[in-house]
Amino acid sequence: MRFHTLDDWLHWQESLHPSEIELGLERVRAVLERMGLADPGFTVVTVAGTNGKGSSVAMLESILNAAGYRVGSYTSPHLLRYNERIRIQGEPVSDAELCDSFARIDAARGDISLTYFEFGTLAAIDCLRRRAVEIAVLEVGLGGRLDAVNVLDADVALITPVAVDHVAWLGEDREAIGREKAGILRAGRPAVVSDPEPPRSLLEHARELGAPLALAGRDYDFAAQGGQWRWVAGERRREALPLPALRGGFQLANAAGVLMVLAQLAERFPVDQRAVRAGLLSVNLPGRFQVLPGRPLQVLDVAHNPHSARALAQTLARQPCAGRTRAVLGMLEDKDIVATLACLREVIDHWYLADLDVARGAPAERLREALASVLGEEAAVQARCFADVPAARAVALQEAAGDDRLLICGSFHTVAAALA
Repeated sequence: MRFHTLDDWLHWQESLHPSEIELGLERVRAVLERMGLADPGFTVVTVAGTNGKGSSVAMLESILNAAGYRVGSYTSPHLLRYNERIRIQGEPVSDAELCDSFARIDAARGDISLTYFEFGTLAAIDCLRRRAVEIAVLEVGLGGRLDAVNVLDADVALITPVAVDHVAWLGEDREAIGREKAGILRAGRPAVVSDPEPPRSLLEHARELGAPLALAGRDYDFAAQGGQWRWVAGERRREALPLPALRGGFQLANAAGVLMVLAQLAERFPVDQRAVRAGLLSVNLPGRFQVLPGRPLQVLDVAHNPHSARALAQTLARQPCAGRTRAVLGMLEDKDIVATLACLREVIDHWYLADLDVARGAPAERLREALASVLGEEAAVQARCFADVPAARAVALQEAAGDDRLLICGSFHTVAAALA
């Protein structure tokens, strides 16, 4: 074995490939076949989209676990520990499992150079196979068509809302990005689209490929009913469902898409109403409108693009606080910072801007420049800049009254720094 600790393996992987991101399936497919994992032996649900992927994976995982199936999942990025990316029965895999898997990948790859994400994807497939899961829910990391997760054929695909993000790799508009997301579809295999207004390119690709789509609003629908909700798809109905434990009105749309995926899996993995209720009530996903105990109220959310920021702003507006809302913000510089801040401007009273000391992290001064273009120079000058998230958070908490609310958002890295 090349290394004996998980940290050593991960540090080595970060420097192994000449670029952090290199889309394409040739390298990962070659290693997958050498490892004998091309037919992994489990049912695959692949989840792509710009927003709502993590929530949808978490709900699928929670409901299927409640139904008694042996479920594995793969998501990215992680918040605190790399192990969070690969879960079996809701529990992260161990350091030892990951190290053993990385050693097997290293031995099989020969002179093939793999990216950090490709190593992780192969490790996920290897771990899930070795732990004999029945069904795996796999989240696409970037795009879909050329993402390493797409090396496995999806038995059922789920495409969540598509928005403009990662333009350097995926294209500058929803049509180009939708075409990339549609790359996870397979001929003759069912797919669910929970985006209420899917890009035309996605629909056209599915039609040309012969992939049957279940569309939100056409093939299935949902409606809130007081403190409950109902779901309907033709003759199939689920009534008096509990609201998902994940906060935000948009989570109902995610949950409805999840129930449609379960309907497509029903012959192999039937799920009764008890399991649906239990799974919705117990689902947990750190960093998605996560509320910390104590006063002032602290809300952590990984929203990092205009679409997710708009949903976050709507949730904040529906749950007003008696005092002021203070925002600790850190972002990556390749995001649409100006448009993201514009979505939050009406719900934030005070800004605390933080440097992110990671690759592609935006300096706090860059955030203030963006804020000036949204609020005007005079208003933006009141925003404070800090060297890191903990420093920004400490000052925000010091200045906050008991009935204020502190929002920490802008990136997975921002939320991770707060949780740590």
